Amino acid sequence: MTVFRELGQAVRDARNAVAGPLDAPATVELPRDPAHGDFATNAAMTAARGAAMKPRDLAEALAERLRADARFASAEIAGPGFVNLRMAPEFWRAQIPEILGAGAAYGETDIGAGRRVNVEYVSTNPTGPLHVGHARGAVFGDALARLLARAGYEVTTEYYINDAGAQVDALGRSAHYRYLEALGEEPGPMAEDMYPGDYLKPVGAALAEEFGGRYRDAGESEWLAPFRDRAVAAMMASIREDLAAAGIEQQVFTSERALVESGGVERAIAGLEQMGLVYWGVLDPPKGRKPDDWEPGRRQMLFRSTEAGDDVDRPLKKSDGGWTYFASDIAYHMDKAARGFGELIDVWGADHGGYVKRMQAAVSAATDARLDVKICQLVRVLRGGELVRMSKRSGDFVTLREVVDEVGRDALRFLMLTRRNDAPLDFDLAQAVAQSRDNPVFYVQYAHARCCSVLRHGEEIGPAGADDLAHLEAPEELALIRRLAAWPHTVETAAEAHEPHRAAFYLMDVATDFHALWTRGRENARLRFIQDDDPAGTRARLALVRAAAIVIAGGLRMLGVEPVERM
Repeated sequence: MTVFRELGQAVRDARNAVAGPLDAPATVELPRDPAHGDFATNAAMTAARGAAMKPRDLAEALAERLRADARFASAEIAGPGFVNLRMAPEFWRAQIPEILGAGAAYGETDIGAGRRVNVEYVSTNPTGPLHVGHARGAVFGDALARLLARAGYEVTTEYYINDAGAQVDALGRSAHYRYLEALGEEPGPMAEDMYPGDYLKPVGAALAEEFGGRYRDAGESEWLAPFRDRAVAAMMASIREDLAAAGIEQQVFTSERALVESGGVERAIAGLEQMGLVYWGVLDPPKGRKPDDWEPGRRQMLFRSTEAGDDVDRPLKKSDGGWTYFASDIAYHMDKAARGFGELIDVWGADHGGYVKRMQAAVSAATDARLDVKICQLVRVLRGGELVRMSKRSGDFVTLREVVDEVGRDALRFLMLTRRNDAPLDFDLAQAVAQSRDNPVFYVQYAHARCCSVLRHGEEIGPAGADDLAHLEAPEELALIRRLAAWPHTVETAAEAHEPHRAAFYLMDVATDFHALWTRGRENARLRFIQDDDPAGTRARLALVRAAAIVIAGGLRMLGVEPVERM
């Protein structure tokens, strides 16, 4: 149980004791100003009407009841009826055995209640290696999946292979170009829609070894399909290797081409027709910039997405009779819902922001599932303060694997989570390897390494006893305990909001509190963790340090970062 749940129950019990059983909500939250106390509750505000009392009168009765509870050092009225709560030191000290007893499981919660959730991320076109811009969505999605699993959800991670569009035909032609080069031909300048990166040269060489000169002079209709399929397979193998280097191994890979060729889109659209969600009509001219799927005056098969909150109804078929990307995406999401996922999370790049509303409308109208789309904004990569230019089509880009090789998996993962996903991010390659407090991953890992160093030096003192914890009385020590006790609540709120960056922010706060206590010990001998003349106090502080190590290690592992023991 989190301290927030424990205190929420205590507040509700106290309110019911003074005002009778009430069904009104009662939240316990951190106050905006820490000077006001440890927690604040609106229990009197929400129940005043039901109790037939003025909010401040009910707040005073509630506060008086709480003051009689030894866990509360004070309960003060604020504003129109809020109650600010300050906890007794004994309450905070009691959190240490909770952390030590739970060990690596501390922070696990049951709010997910085993609900099945599908997290789809990366899902980039298999036309080349992943660049560092893709890394943000990859890390975000993986960290979110780990967070949800820790919060009690049954999580499946998925990659949707976009291998059915014109871009993979262009990949096949690019592979054929490299195939001709491998045969010693000079095929001339590349077509504008081809992928010129050197990463396709090994693919061309492999094709030359497999087929020899069989397709040297053959027509495109003979070689496009096998070259496309082999190029996609090679790119997906490379993508999987790069993801693994970043600590990411997804459970399910779904092919768009397989979905289309199996008739999955036709079946999905037929289902939508039975629901009355498909009709033939003419779209009005759009306001502003015309989208690619708008065709003036033509009767089209349309999806009634406006009924679920979209701006306009959306085309399902193109003028050539083929399905639109939207139709394929509807079929794919209907397939995920049919597999039993009630919650769907898609992690998309910044260029897909305009697609969110229509996809959420489609999922809402066609399934019982709920879709949350998380947009990861652009990443600017800096090297030595200079912007690194990236262009996938020119072949001049920084790959995810290059960044992992240069700065390490831990730095890549943690730094990608130091900003909200919907805010732009500057990734400084120099900062990522700097051993200073300006490097967040170093700062947090160093805190864990310091914990381990203290524990190694204190091995001869022995384990902490329940009586020893009374020695933890300094404000800095109690502040660190308060921070550690907030970890389960942080996991819950981050999981509910689908925001793994909250865990990274929290770990930076824990590291700051721990380093501050370490520094104060250098200034004040009575705050040092190990004191030869105070074995009981030392055992208490070692228990605090062990608790800090447990929380930091658990948080880092949840984000896919290794908690190092020596630096």
